[in-house]
This record gives sequence, structure tokens and C-alpha cells, in this order.
Amino acid sequence: MTFFLWGVLPYVAFVLLVAGLVWRHRYDRFGWTSRSSQVYESKLLNIASPVFHYGILFVLAGHLIGLFVPESWTDALGVDERAYHLFSLYGGTAAGALAVAGIAALVYRRRTNAPVFRATTANDKLMYLVLLAAIVLGMAAKLAHSSGTGYDYRTSLAPWSRSLFTLSPDTGAMAGVPVLYRVHAVVGMVLIALVPYTRLVHMFSAPVQYLFRPYVVYRSRDPERLGPRPDRRGWERAGS
Repeated sequence: MTFFLWGVLPYVAFVLLVAGLVWRHRYDRFGWTSRSSQVYESKLLNIASPVFHYGILFVLAGHLIGLFVPESWTDALGVDERAYHLFSLYGGTAAGALAVAGIAALVYRRRTNAPVFRATTANDKLMYLVLLAAIVLGMAAKLAHSSGTGYDYRTSLAPWSRSLFTLSPDTGAMAGVPVLYRVHAVVGMVLIALVPYTRLVHMFSAPVQYLFRPYVVYRSRDPERLGPRPDRRGWERAGS
């Protein structure tokens, strides 16, 4: 079981992630969206959505730093273990709380607004459940080991995470990891596997083409020039 959880499951999650992204891109491009329900209700959405997105971005940034920035690098910058622990504890908890608040508001909106609730699928409910579980378990693990310098996951979870990229997973590094951290890691891998098959797939959509297209210029039409305009190739000057 140990080898499966820390030596097999990560690659299963990665394969499901990549396969799902390829499948969605090839056969479900019109479904590659967050399926916004803003048309049904926008007041609460305009508050809950930014709260959730900022929270989850901070959570992801914290994980990337914690798992993939070696301890020797932070030591070289003069950040000792105590300072790192406090920053991780308070910063991570605040980011997690922000994300949870956003999810709670989004779920409340879906449950109390009839048109939005009718547009909610079983897939959406599963996504919210797993996402919320991953965040709450991470916060619980951090708070349960907050005394002193806390649990130094950079000596166990971090080396194991980095070893996955060398295709030689260090499963032994997970032997002494507290239960809450291990459960959090497993739920996190399940979440990664689910991403392409849920509305979370939109996180991989980047409007790169916006960097290369001309600006959209809005202007009123000259009443003396009403009627169809001939098509012109290329960009037109803004004053034309």
C-alpha cells in the first residue's frame, strides 16, 4: 500500500490529468470552460469568485514554494526554520481561509439561487467536495502541528515531491509523515486527477492570443456613412 500511494498513485494522477486535458481539447473544446452562471446571478458572484480565485492562487503559490524550493535556498537568504514556519503557518492559513470563504459563498449562491442550482451538475458537487476537502485537510495538518517550529515537511514531503520528477520516487521519505499530511497529499492527488473532467479545467486556458491581436476600438458610427462597409484585410488605423 505504501508503494502504491507514494510510488504509483502520483503517476496515475498525472496520466489522468494529461489524458483528460488532451481528450477535452480534442473532443470537448466548447466544454472547456468554467460554465459561468453569471447570467443568472452576478451580485454575489462578483464577490465570491475573486475571493476564491485569489485564495486558491495564494494556496498554490505556497505549495510550490514549500515543496519545490529547497531548504538550503531559504537558509541562504537568511530565513531560518522558525521564520519560515511562522510565514507558512499564518500565510498558508490565511490563504486557505480565503479560499474556503470563497467556496462557501459560491456553494451558498448555488444552493439559494434556483436557476444556478438547476445548472449545477453532480460533477460540480464532487469537484467542490474534493477541493474543499483538500484545502481544509491542509489547514488542519498545518494547525495540528503548529507548536514550536511545527512539522518540517521540507525534509520529507518536499524531497518526495521532487523525486517524482526523476521517476525514482523516494517512498521512504513518507514513512514518518503525520497522518493528516498524508491524507492531504492523497486527496490532493485525487483532485489533480479530477481537474480535466470538471470546470476546473479552465485554469489551463490562457488567452495568449490577446497579446498579439489589435486593440478593440469602440466608436459610434457616422450617421452619414450608414450602411455596409467593404471588408478590408489587415488592421485599420484607429482614425479611419
